[in-house]
Amino acid sequence: MSDIVCLLPGDGIGPEVTAATRKVIEAAGVDIEWVVLPAGTTGLEFCGSLLPERTIASIQGHGVALKGPITTPIGTGHASVNVQMRKRLNLFAAVRPVRSLPGIKTRFDNVDLVIIRENTEGLYSGIENEVVEGVVQSLKIATSKACKRIGQFAFDYAVTRDRKKVSVFHKANILKMSDGLFLRCVRHVYRNVRDRIEYEELIIDNGCMQLVTDPSRFDVLLLENLYGDIISDLAAGLVGGLGVVPGANIGSTCAVFEAVHGSAPDIARKGIANPLACIMSGVMMLNYMGHTEAADKIRQAYDFVLAESNPENLTPDIGGTGTTDAFTNAIIRAFQ
Repeated sequence: MSDIVCLLPGDGIGPEVTAATRKVIEAAGVDIEWVVLPAGTTGLEFCGSLLPERTIASIQGHGVALKGPITTPIGTGHASVNVQMRKRLNLFAAVRPVRSLPGIKTRFDNVDLVIIRENTEGLYSGIENEVVEGVVQSLKIATSKACKRIGQFAFDYAVTRDRKKVSVFHKANILKMSDGLFLRCVRHVYRNVRDRIEYEELIIDNGCMQLVTDPSRFDVLLLENLYGDIISDLAAGLVGGLGVVPGANIGSTCAVFEAVHGSAPDIARKGIANPLACIMSGVMMLNYMGHTEAADKIRQAYDFVLAESNPENLTPDIGGTGTTDAFTNAIIRAFQ
């Protein structure tokens, strides 16, 4: 019996990279029934909504989704579809592994860390208003329930994956109540695992400096919403950029896996989009679903293609001259 996975192609290059991911997963021998669903501009065009109710209901019903990038306007326009989806599905934990890859030359060659981000609160709660003309305020929300929940998730993740240390980045020296609550809740959870995992707290200013100086000193990073968003992109820059980093949004009853880069409308439909981040997210999805053998097979294949460094098989953003299809087909050939 095949597994059922919701597929949200998204905007821009989304349909191209999700199609490549689907092709690789199927070639790896995983039997999946894909339920293609609208979101973003396709949702607006066909359903009159950027995030149609049937898309939310389908993900809730099937429990797993693979999502392409969705465009979010800057400064004006509609609210982020990504943020709305995380709230509606209660995807409280964002997980982004960041590791050095063979053949991708960067300043560092020893990066292997995981960023875990609280995904539903903080300034991303979206509570903003204009007090008077020319004066706007945004509210940062923190609850003990959400802070303890993400702390428990982070320590469970670290212990089950044999990680050694959890580092919390915060600004509790200034934001004494909101970030202070976050720290108190995480410390409370840590008491139950103190014999199995190391723990440290760093003011985020210092943490950023330490991260770009020597990322090898970190293992699992735990952050509230806004900090996690910024630091996860910063960390991606240590290993080659957003095109080579996967992402997952996990809740109690469902999970959405996604390439965390943008929709790149400037290269959409040109056949040169890099599908790697989406394929890597697909690997995370397969592990989540229990298809660990196929996940390992795909990971070993794209590592091989990257290490081979044949420019004809690599897309332009990672130093090649190839196409989306060329990279995808090279991964599939590496299975044999």
